[in-house]
Amino acid sequence: MSGETLAFFLLAVACNVAAQVRYSIPEEMSKGSVVGNVAEDLGIDLKRLRSGRARIIAGDSGPYVELNTDKGTLAVSERIDRELLCKQTSPCSFSFEILLENPIQLFEVTVEIVDVNDHAPTFPKDEINIEIRENAPPGSRFVLESAYDPDVGVNAIQGYNLKPTDNFVLKQDARSESNKNIEMILQTPVDREKTEDFALFLTANDGGNPPKAGSMKINIKVLDVNDNAPVFSKNIYRASVPENSSKGTPVATVHASDADKGVNGEVTYAFRQTDAHGLFQINDKSGDVTVTGELDFEKTNKYEITIEAKDHGGHTDSCVLIVDIIDVNDNSPVISLTSFTNPISEDSPIGTTVAVINIKDLDSGQNGQVSCSISKNTPFIIKSSLKNYYTLLTEETLDRELLSEYNITIIATDEGSPALSSNKTIHLRVSDVNDNPPAFERTSYTATLVENNSPGVSIFTVRASDTDCCQNSRVSYLLEETEVNGAASSSLVSINAETGVIYAARSFDYEQLRSFKINVRAQDGGSPPLSGNATVHVLVLDQNDNAPQVLYPIQSGGSLVAEMVPRAADVGYLVTKVVAVDVDSGQNAWLSYKLQKATDRALFEVGAQNGEIRTVRQVTDKDPVKQKLTVVVEDNGQPPRSATVNVNVAVADSFPEVLSEFTDFTHEKEKNENLTFYLVLALAAVSFLFICCLVVIISVKIYRWRQSRLFCQSNLPVIPYYPPHYADTGRTGTLQQMYNYEVCMTTDSRKSDCKFSRPSSQGVLIMDPKETLRRLQKEKDLLEDLDVSEEVRIYFCHCWSSGTHLQACLSVSM
Repeated sequence: MSGETLAFFLLAVACNVAAQVRYSIPEEMSKGSVVGNVAEDLGIDLKRLRSGRARIIAGDSGPYVELNTDKGTLAVSERIDRELLCKQTSPCSFSFEILLENPIQLFEVTVEIVDVNDHAPTFPKDEINIEIRENAPPGSRFVLESAYDPDVGVNAIQGYNLKPTDNFVLKQDARSESNKNIEMILQTPVDREKTEDFALFLTANDGGNPPKAGSMKINIKVLDVNDNAPVFSKNIYRASVPENSSKGTPVATVHASDADKGVNGEVTYAFRQTDAHGLFQINDKSGDVTVTGELDFEKTNKYEITIEAKDHGGHTDSCVLIVDIIDVNDNSPVISLTSFTNPISEDSPIGTTVAVINIKDLDSGQNGQVSCSISKNTPFIIKSSLKNYYTLLTEETLDRELLSEYNITIIATDEGSPALSSNKTIHLRVSDVNDNPPAFERTSYTATLVENNSPGVSIFTVRASDTDCCQNSRVSYLLEETEVNGAASSSLVSINAETGVIYAARSFDYEQLRSFKINVRAQDGGSPPLSGNATVHVLVLDQNDNAPQVLYPIQSGGSLVAEMVPRAADVGYLVTKVVAVDVDSGQNAWLSYKLQKATDRALFEVGAQNGEIRTVRQVTDKDPVKQKLTVVVEDNGQPPRSATVNVNVAVADSFPEVLSEFTDFTHEKEKNENLTFYLVLALAAVSFLFICCLVVIISVKIYRWRQSRLFCQSNLPVIPYYPPHYADTGRTGTLQQMYNYEVCMTTDSRKSDCKFSRPSSQGVLIMDPKETLRRLQKEKDLLEDLDVSEEVRIYFCHCWSSGTHLQACLSVSM
């Protein structure tokens, strides 16, 4: 049968195994030892074995057994070492297929290799040295290197014992299936002065029959004072590294901390037990583990390395580093996407299907066996679902804010030699959901504001960022309502919703409010919206807005207080002390004192810092009794503020002498005060009279204006009237000038209107008496029809009949 035909039939029956059989044999069997009668166990006739050209398809298992077609038995073809075949894997087995032709039948055979106790436990070193401080407390631990036994199960190491046990006891702790932590614990304190060096023996025993053992000598040297041992941050470290990693590739970093300082706190790292000799190395200072050899997933997919941290005092701690080797294959099958979901929401649960991938390889047999993987460092995983089909799933929770799109490379690799591979990159976008609240740069801020500020001044600016996108990342700022000294926070400050600028809503006084706290909330535009909070501590800074206040001496208006100095007072005699305070704070409240005026400046001085008034020289009989000092108290603000105080000093030895002198001073002071009072009273009286006059004048003006408006205002049209028979006779007659009068009367007598024209020429007016009387009667009737008041009618007729100047009449009426 040709190779192509055999490959076709093998492919046809690859998924249809006729029967299975399993054998169990011990390791180290000699060549030719019978494993089992496969013909009998599978129910195959010996003739069928020969006619079907039965043969073993071993694959990667190697030619450990051979088939005797004449007898139908399986026999060992070479010595089988379980430790070489499976290392620490248990149970250990290998599989192969028996192929029959015409017709093709495939039988699967599994052979399990049972371990025998052919190895004794061995320690990495026959002898180790341990240093211990003499003040090490009971319970101090010392990590020992465990022994290695390649056997498994009951033949592996079952326990350890330590002798002698005068000072130490042994503690065993299984950290993993194949790794035990062996610690020597100090039970009784050691004394260097009594015993400086002694030896212990650690023995490892397996459980074989007969049992085997291995031992290691431990040399103990007692040192001085190091009471803190290194402590690893973890007992077990895990790391993953691809099998094709180059030399120098970082694997992991272990860290142990020592509470001691200086040299005693320096920690060094070293491998103590490992089955990966030459593959990894550790930096003794930093604890960085890197690759130094070629890693092969097919040989070992996991390494366990015991790492010891040791300080200069001899204290140690240990941890286990488990390194998982990631398999990488490189072949070139044909990759096609059956379905692809793009984009994918970032809140998709773990296990969401992203794509269904179909992989085909035109090769056959082992070269056609394809495995599939994806690029590293992505939150996705690829799983085999059906034959030649793989499913791309989410392995971790997606976060668009960390990475909004992924370029996922799908790698398909066959198992040929040399292996071929192909890859396909798909571009996956992650859609956003509102899963991130706005975050402030800090949770607490401190802002300062100088008191006496203007309302509306900017205090501080807070900023929050939202890692979401679009509407979900639009941030607005709100001020949460809290109370500050019984007042709402919104009455103190306000915030710009768009920019986050905080403004003062009023002017602040440091002496009333020195600090306050407000809560700011940043809210995004998502649905539902998310928010974050921050606290702003506003500190009101002091200004020098308060002058010093003098507490002593008290400045009373009615009585006179004087300090008495005897004439026998020596130089430096304490007369009195000026006491003042300033309600400001800091340097604004630092007060200094100086003497501004004095009756005799050469006699007294004022302490600049304490305000004490003392004599500068010896008091003499020539010094006057009355001494008046003016002291200025000034603060240290910018600009400085000050206050003055008058201090009366009496230089005398007896009280009657002081009384006689200061009585005149009191009378003079009272006279000055009375004079000031009368001046102020006179000024107030003059001001009051001036204001009263001004009010009266304004009232009269307003009254006249209102009367003129009431008398002259009318809504009726003006009807001009010219009396007949008026002529200019050259300034002869009863009137000196000729006048034209316009009279308008309304039904409301208060709104009647009288107008007159200026004389157009100088002359006399001659009129007919009969005509005048007749016109007067008509006007009287008109007034009665208009229902004007009796006073107006009488007045009007009087003016009209007497020939009086109309303007004069109007003035009299007003």
